[in-house]
Amino acid sequence: MQQVRVALGDRSYDIQVGGALIKTLGASCRELGLGAQCAVISDDQVAPLYAEAALASLRKAGFKPILHTIPAGEASKCLREVGRSYDVLATHRLERKSFIVALGGGVVGDLAGFVASSYLRGVAFVQVPTTLLAQVDSSVGGKVGVNLKAGKNLVGAFYQPRLVLCDLETFSTLPQREYRAGIAEVIKYGVIYDEALFSTLERKMDKVIKRDRKGLAEVVARCCEIKAEVVGQDETESGLRAILNFGHTIGHAIEAISGYGKFLHGEAISIGQVAAARLSERMLGFSSVETARVRELFVRAGLPVQLALKRASIERLMAATRLDKKVAGGEIRFVLARKIGVVEHGHKVPEALVREVVGSMGAQ
Repeated sequence: MQQVRVALGDRSYDIQVGGALIKTLGASCRELGLGAQCAVISDDQVAPLYAEAALASLRKAGFKPILHTIPAGEASKCLREVGRSYDVLATHRLERKSFIVALGGGVVGDLAGFVASSYLRGVAFVQVPTTLLAQVDSSVGGKVGVNLKAGKNLVGAFYQPRLVLCDLETFSTLPQREYRAGIAEVIKYGVIYDEALFSTLERKMDKVIKRDRKGLAEVVARCCEIKAEVVGQDETESGLRAILNFGHTIGHAIEAISGYGKFLHGEAISIGQVAAARLSERMLGFSSVETARVRELFVRAGLPVQLALKRASIERLMAATRLDKKVAGGEIRFVLARKIGVVEHGHKVPEALVREVVGSMGAQ
């Protein structure tokens, strides 16, 4: 097992990466001194696979867990499901010392974390991410929340988990499309922070796709290290942490205009990162050779890199970007790359240029 520390003073916590970690969930929670009552929040696809193991581990450690499931998919990341979750917790009389376990992918983690942050003004929670995307990205750093019809993640909080358990064995049941979507976030870490990681992915992408356990452990741990370093310096995204949004402004807009279902998050930000690389060429002199490297790596991962949009859809996408959380003073701010491994946040990009790049996404 590998362990990464997220250093946030009295809110610091560990990320554990390894095999068969769900079996250790109860013992790990007991070491944290959490209250006896707890709720495992999962979805109707993950729960049949891993909920019983999680519940058994918690019971063995002396906890009294309940299970609450939500429908799988991005559509469940909404205030309606938050309210339903509150009602379940209240019915079972969870208290301030109780805690929540998020067992699932990014949707479950974001929703369960938001419920934990707001129920009884905040109860502890533990992340047990079961997808590659959640393990390397959404489960770490304390961003929790839900979507509105107007846009993605517009309601939420910064609320850190007490522990993150990344059980690599959960990848064995992860559909290939979901797994490939997670690779989009892995590639992002190389682009924004670590050229050596990017080069490693170029050399070993075939092994990553085949879910080679040893290589995956190293990749997942490195991504968690990078996020931990960034979050440790800027927990609430007032500066540096914004670099984690590379490709997400356009990616989130793609998700919004397609109804949160046509594209998985990783697929949308794959397209968004290629678009961000092209914007970086025009704005910061990012090399066209490096744009080609970025694009090719996403292609090798089996991810989409282009999207043909009609004029009406382009207008809807532009409107969605204006609702992005990084808009300031009505202006869209982008994370752009100087070179692979070095990016800058807060760049104002002329709307005409964004429109031009978005309009050409179908011909990349």
